[in-house]
Order: sequence, then structure tokens, then C-alpha cells
Amino acid sequence: MVPPAFAGIKKTLHFFRKFAIDWTLITAAYRSRTYPVNKNKDEKRTMKTIVVCSGGLDSVTLAHKVAGENELLGLISFLYGQRHKKEITFAAQCAERLAVPHVLIDIAHLGSLLSGSALTDALPVPEGHYAEETMKLTVVPNRNAIMLAIAYGIGAARGAEAVATAVHGGDHFIYPDCRPAFIDAFQAMQDLALDGLARIKLYTPFVAGSKADIVRIGAGFQVPFAHTWSCYQGGEIHCGRCGTCVERIEAFALAGITDPTEYRDHHFWRQAVARAEKGGVA
Repeated sequence: MVPPAFAGIKKTLHFFRKFAIDWTLITAAYRSRTYPVNKNKDEKRTMKTIVVCSGGLDSVTLAHKVAGENELLGLISFLYGQRHKKEITFAAQCAERLAVPHVLIDIAHLGSLLSGSALTDALPVPEGHYAEETMKLTVVPNRNAIMLAIAYGIGAARGAEAVATAVHGGDHFIYPDCRPAFIDAFQAMQDLALDGLARIKLYTPFVAGSKADIVRIGAGFQVPFAHTWSCYQGGEIHCGRCGTCVERIEAFALAGITDPTEYRDHHFWRQAVARAEKGGVA
């Protein structure tokens, strides 16, 4: 008997065969997009870029940045068995806003094997600052490496020159596959994997910056921050207490930009930051 975790393999292979046709048709339909872009865009060579977009603040800002400075081919999102799918809605809205294709890839069967994370299992979501040790419960093993490898394969098939992901400096403490060393190693690996087939850049413009920097950049590209989702809880509004909510509120405060997000608890973040600073980790 085939294990349930592998039951979706045939379906996934069918998806990729169908995807090659769908992407071409969808892209052609959107060639006349009218979203305003950077007027200096044509003064330099642009990269045909696919953005891995979760629907969160970081990746939506990245999508707007790429659309304004390069040629955005489309957005790719993943269902990997995460505890809620709310942010996927905002990724779809972003694609519609920027008039590009949005492809949703279901790897939930694979994700079911990546157990042990509060993002995929029935574990309590840790509250507090990302710099706290408890936030390691939000790590999904090798998640970015898996998603990027898929995005690179699609990019090579579709003639992309770059795959963009919104990893940033605030991720480094907790997530090993968001660190500069990983980015460099992944690029080297893909250069070998696609040798003679394609040359695709891993575009990570935020990797050395903070989330506050991303908020400032997003404001410059008129990103509708209210139409992004960060909270791990997936409730009606952001909880204000999980690591990503605390980081989001703090980022707007540090950037000096009004946060349009509604939170269930808009005060806890100061306590969380103070606790992290007291522990010498923030």
C-alpha cells in the first residue's frame, strides 16, 4: 500500500505538466498590465523575475519592488500544510493588483513529513520576540530550500532570470535557510544544477536589512500594508502576540510609519521587546 504522505506525487507530476501550458497562457493574457512602475526602469537592463510570495508584508513588498524595478513574471505561493491559509488570499490579491499570474503549488503531502513545528503541527504558537529561543518552534525544516528549488525549476522552464525571496536580517537568528551563507550556497548549488540550461540569480534585496527597512521600502512603493498578513494564529485580526506580530508592530514603530493593521493586543509587543533586550538578544 502506498503511504498516504506520498499519495499526492502523481497529482503533483500532473500539475507540473499542466503548469507549463497554464503559465504560458496566463502570462500572455497579462502582457498588457498597467500597474505603475518606476519611471527609471527602462534606463537599465531589467531581470525577468519570479517572486516567492506568501502574502506577508515582506514578500508583498518584494513583489511591488520587483514590479517597479524589473519585469515581474509572476508570483508563486505554497501550501505546505501550514496551520492556516489566510495569507495566501493576500498573495492572490497582490498578483491581481500587479496584474501578473499567481500560481499556488500544493506540497502539503511533503509538508506533512516536516513535522515538529508550531506552524504545521497542533503545538502552541510561541508568544514574544523573534530573538527568543522559544521561537525555534516556528522553524519548518528546510522549508525555504524546498520552495526555492521548486521555484528555480519553474523559472528555468519559463525563461526567468531571477527568483526573488524576501528573507531579511531579522530572520537570521532563528531560521538557518534565511542567512547570507545559505543564500550564497544555494546560488552555487543552482548554478551547478542548471549548468548549461539556465542562469538564474537568487535575488534577496532585503537579506542584510531589517523589517523596519522593508516597511520604509514598501511605503516608497505604495504597498497597501493593510492587505498583507503576518500573524501565525490566522484569526479574524492579527493577534499582536506571536513572534511575527511583535516583529511587525516593532518594524512600523522603528520606521516611523503608521501601521494600518488591526491587532487584538497592540501593547504586548513593548513587553516582548523589553524582555528580549533584558536577555541581551534583541
